[in-house]
Amino acid sequence: MKALIVALIISTGSTYTFAQQAKLETVVKKETKSEQEIIQLSKDKWDWMSSKDAEKLDKLFDEKSVFVHMGGSWGKKQELDVIKSGGIWYKKAHIHETSVNIIENTAIILTKMDLVAVVGGNEVTNPFIVTEVFVKKSGTWKLGSLSFTKTMTPEKK
Repeated sequence: MKALIVALIISTGSTYTFAQQAKLETVVKKETKSEQEIIQLSKDKWDWMSSKDAEKLDKLFDEKSVFVHMGGSWGKKQELDVIKSGGIWYKKAHIHETSVNIIENTAIILTKMDLVAVVGGNEVTNPFIVTEVFVKKSGTWKLGSLSFTKTMTPEKK
């Protein structure tokens, strides 16, 4: 009987220790200063796209940058032309979640969002995971790639 009680006490203590450890492992990691900087730059980019600020976007987009949309892919000049002309108006990005990974001078941002855009005169809202790749050149972050991946959302009831 004493052995059973001792075993229960030990197992209860171990369970508590494991539970504490699991709780510690689920603590959300705080972003570094560089990660915060790149997340803010991404948010600023969405604002500049919404306001069609081609001048700021021109400075942000690398000369070799690429853009992948649902309807095709193209480079910097075409993306700026589409924004200036209103061919695509990135009206509002409703950002749900953002994560960033920095590998040396490259930052990869994944953003889960609903994007409200006007395309060919029609307003549409699409759920996307957007992948952005930034490269730090001469101390400045430049956008190298922006890709939209449409996601499925649960049916509204």
